[in-house]
Amino acid sequence: MTAPSRILIVEDNDFVRMQIVRYLTDAAFDVVEAADGKAALDQIAQNKIDLAIVDVRMEPIDGFEFIRSIRGKGLNTPVILVTGDQNPDLLNEANKWGVSAVLMKPVQKDRLIKMVTRAVQVADKEH
Repeated sequence: MTAPSRILIVEDNDFVRMQIVRYLTDAAFDVVEAADGKAALDQIAQNKIDLAIVDVRMEPIDGFEFIRSIRGKGLNTPVILVTGDQNPDLLNEANKWGVSAVLMKPVQKDRLIKMVTRAVQVADKEH
């Protein structure tokens, strides 16, 4: 039996983060949490992370800065962005950085689980 995929949740809104964590733990994923981009960078340096779910708008390091930072370190960790922002530029930026998916808030459990499962499967095939 393989170990469950480890998912890093990066969300500054406690309620949203707890909701995503609950959805993923209910679906048998191993979950690591960070309340901001800086804490997320610490987590990704200390743990093997299979996928990161990252809020776009955070301080002091936002979702795209987090992605730029891990890509700059040579990490190809799949990323799913979570946002309440319907800005079309956001999708262009996400594509530019190889984001697996963009999930709109409020996060729907079924969509989240499908996206996470698909992104992890794609990443497994690439390794």
